[in-house]
Amino acid sequence: MTNALSRFTDRLLGRASAAVTVPALDGALKPNNVLEDLAPGIAGETPDNVVIWQGAPLWSDGRRLVTQDGMRLDLGSAVTALAANGSRLAVATQEDGMHLLDLDLRDVSPQWTRAVRNITALAFAPDGGLWFCMGSARNAPEDWRRDLMEKSRSGVVGRADPESGDILIRAERLGYPNGLVVDPNGDVVLSEAWSSHLLKIPARGGANEIVLDEIPGYPGRIVTREKGGYWLSIFAPRSQLIEFVLREPGYRKAMLREVEPQYWVAPAYRSGDSFMEPLQGGALKQMGILKPWAPTRSYGLVVELDSNFVPLRSFHSRAGGRRHGITSAAEAGGKLWLTSRGAGEVLTIDLGSEGESA
Repeated sequence: MTNALSRFTDRLLGRASAAVTVPALDGALKPNNVLEDLAPGIAGETPDNVVIWQGAPLWSDGRRLVTQDGMRLDLGSAVTALAANGSRLAVATQEDGMHLLDLDLRDVSPQWTRAVRNITALAFAPDGGLWFCMGSARNAPEDWRRDLMEKSRSGVVGRADPESGDILIRAERLGYPNGLVVDPNGDVVLSEAWSSHLLKIPARGGANEIVLDEIPGYPGRIVTREKGGYWLSIFAPRSQLIEFVLREPGYRKAMLREVEPQYWVAPAYRSGDSFMEPLQGGALKQMGILKPWAPTRSYGLVVELDSNFVPLRSFHSRAGGRRHGITSAAEAGGKLWLTSRGAGEVLTIDLGSEGESA
């Protein structure tokens, strides 16, 4: 009774979980134009997940695996996640689920003990185990906006044994897990996008722990830095308007039923392509210019974290930019490779030229 009363008063007064405030981009997350000022990258259609494979970047673009030298493999179905580990490459596709490929990109997958679909992220553990995120049991990765607007919490995180094919589910009823990394202790840290936090699953059991909370966007894939710590991709921004819509079930259901998806009041990988897109007053152009601090449905952001998940610095493409929808990052040889779904581009940052992090 007390909990029900508390939820009612919170909603009435707009406080606690019913508040529509969004954390500020401040401190290590202070906006800049680093991503927007980068040299032209490698153009693609829908570059999504980049990994370091055999010492060089390899990324997914639709149903293809691509390197700097061109296409390496066509998998026949949209690739939704990648992970690399020594001589093996783990690939997830929308239609066929998880695959393991050898050095020649030949399929060497075992017979999995259960089907896993809608995979959004993969990561190898030091012991060779393969961890996976299933973003939603209801919606495919390409329908992530619908999953958010439905307030779905049907995501799953599990571990697959590449030798036996056994699959063990470790966490369920998650709000779109969309990235994971295994730390040196064997603990798994995952990004739970709709809760805007990073969640640690202890290797030896026990309660899960939030290690980074109140992220001012929807966190995606997370990978290790070469010098220790992590790179976290933020694939879309939070805003007060979207937070408000998420708290109005009648409006949301009518919008999903009656409005075309590209015009929903929802975050996106890119925006500004049509005058029919929803706007907030601050997102209107003044004198032909969209102010960089304007409310925006899309944004470009990757954050550097230390080993304790404290933000150190970040690289941005702001409201008026085009390099939005950063879905993954991978570091190799002093360079950071990024996939921008909004720009359809694979970007490279020379970390030396950007200075050392704190």
